[in-house]
Amino acid sequence: MRAIDGEYLAKLEDILELYAQPRDPDAPRICLDERPCQLLDDVIAPLPPKPGKVAKQDYEYERNGTACVLLAYNLDTGQRYTDVLPQRTKVDYAHVVAVAIEHLCPTAQRVRLIQDNLNTHTAGAFYQAFDAPTARRLVQRLEFHYTPKHASWLNMAEIEFSALARQCLDRRIGSIERLAQEVAAWTAERNARRVTIHWSFTVPEARDKLQRHYQHVFAKD
Repeated sequence: MRAIDGEYLAKLEDILELYAQPRDPDAPRICLDERPCQLLDDVIAPLPPKPGKVAKQDYEYERNGTACVLLAYNLDTGQRYTDVLPQRTKVDYAHVVAVAIEHLCPTAQRVRLIQDNLNTHTAGAFYQAFDAPTARRLVQRLEFHYTPKHASWLNMAEIEFSALARQCLDRRIGSIERLAQEVAAWTAERNARRVTIHWSFTVPEARDKLQRHYQHVFAKD
């Protein structure tokens, strides 16, 4: 496990305090993450399930490259936005964020964005994707909150991806077009039910459970 230092604890408490705040329609909280997916196709068509028998799938499969699923989750409304892309670049990231906030919170004056420290997740990415006035407008609207390194579990989007993996990605999907269709169907169904995440881990609990790390960091000073 990576050593926990003062920067880790500061980012940890920043995220936990943000989650503990009441809903503010003018400053929604959006969790963003991305997940690579292998595109695997069947070489032999699987046999469909029959009464009393499960579907049968041959062990052999064909690799058709990879794709990337990006997911933005509004923890205040239980709505999410997803997109499937063949790659993940700074330009892709900026475009997805821009579309996601217009989809999830079009009237919000400020958007608090929770994300990890991936090198594409930067304010500068917007200047590579848009003209300067548009990039500036988007960056001024966003408030970036980063999870500590090696602590992606703090991002609620990870919980959404866990559900996506169990409910949608637990089978072979051979093309990016089909993957996009499956992810879109999952997103629409989950949004219709307004599935929200109940987050219970708080700053006081973190200070209690990570007490020795806090003491170690304090002792260094």
